[in-house]
Amino acid sequence: MEKIIGLIDAPFTPFKDNFDVNLEPIAAYAAMLYKNGLKGVFINGSSGEGYMLTVEERMALAEEWMKAAPEGFKVIVHVGSCCLRDSVRLAEHAAKIGAWGIGSMAPPFPHIGQIEELVKYCETIAAAAPSLPFYYYHIPAFNGCYLSMLDLLKAVDGRIPNFAGIKYTFESLYEYNQCRLYKDGKFDMLHGQDETILAELALGGAQGGICGTSNYNGRGLVSILDCWAKGDIEGARSCQDYAQAVINVICHFRGNIVGGKRIMKLLGFDLGPNRVPFQNMTDEEEARMRQELEAIDFFNHANVF
Repeated sequence: MEKIIGLIDAPFTPFKDNFDVNLEPIAAYAAMLYKNGLKGVFINGSSGEGYMLTVEERMALAEEWMKAAPEGFKVIVHVGSCCLRDSVRLAEHAAKIGAWGIGSMAPPFPHIGQIEELVKYCETIAAAAPSLPFYYYHIPAFNGCYLSMLDLLKAVDGRIPNFAGIKYTFESLYEYNQCRLYKDGKFDMLHGQDETILAELALGGAQGGICGTSNYNGRGLVSILDCWAKGDIEGARSCQDYAQAVINVICHFRGNIVGGKRIMKLLGFDLGPNRVPFQNMTDEEEARMRQELEAIDFFNHANVF
């Protein structure tokens, strides 16, 4: 099964002022990401407020991203849901429209606390689109599923034929590397923490990753990989340090989903508000965030368009 090389973006979902999904910006969005070196998108995930979208909205977004995707640009559809039947519908739809792959995090409810529960959940979804690679999205801070990912790989090995790997969004570099080493690298371990890309490269992993801050710092994150490939360790460190400086700013403004989406507006690419219950930034907060970004010379560094 093909392994992803390079960085995949986790895009925001564009909304109108009345919180309806806005499909209009997606063509320009896809072109911008492609121009900045991203290799694809992982849509309707956490950055895209996927759990706050209807099934019909998620399908419409998937179809629009497929229309907009440049040649060779991978579209991976997050199909996770608290309703497993909805996940199956979304997986079948992703296969029907020709998506490159599918993925799912564990549902936030009910809480999954055993490996077999998680395997059965993944198995049901993966079986709905057997021709597509399936990625488990490990983000326990969102759903409380702190199970061992190495145990998950052992349990799915030989049981879920199209289980491709894990989008690993957690702090344990040790566990990530143990998963990467499992059976000489059998599974694709996609790095999911933009703040530690360089550390995973040093361990021998992170050939592929799924990023959130790549929406507005895509060139900076891609440069970490580029510098590493050229043996420019100091350059890679500098790019990673800068990525962390950007992340420090969004952490002051409710993180990537809220603060990061507002950065897109500051860059001239307004993707609208966040849906309730997210608390949207005020104009005063936006002004303060702009000041913090200017202090790290962000608008000259970003240059996304």
